[in-house]
Amino acid sequence: MTKGELIAYVQERFDAEPEYLWAELPDAFVFRHRSGRKWFAVAMDVRRDRLGLAGEGTVFVLDVKCSPLLGGSFLGEPGVLPAYHMNKMHWLSVLPDGPAEEKTVKQLLEISYELTRKK
Repeated sequence: MTKGELIAYVQERFDAEPEYLWAELPDAFVFRHRSGRKWFAVAMDVRRDRLGLAGEGTVFVLDVKCSPLLGGSFLGEPGVLPAYHMNKMHWLSVLPDGPAEEKTVKQLLEISYELTRKK
């Protein structure tokens, strides 16, 4: 799932637009709930070495909220890592443009959306 496909999916499924909040990170964005304005996903390019990945350069990462119990089972899937720059107990990092599968990305977005919605 490319960055463009991810944005299109979230716009259609969750009625959320990417918000670019940081001038020093012009490609990083968040998705928020319309009501309550809570983040349910953060996307950014991260240096591969910061994630413990081999190779040079950066990789596109999507951080999503997940319960600690579910998070442990997702960590065994390709392209799902402990969260970068978020609480590692409650957030996961996903590599949506590979090797994470599209169904995993969508499932984690659903979980994150539900966990962060206004109750």
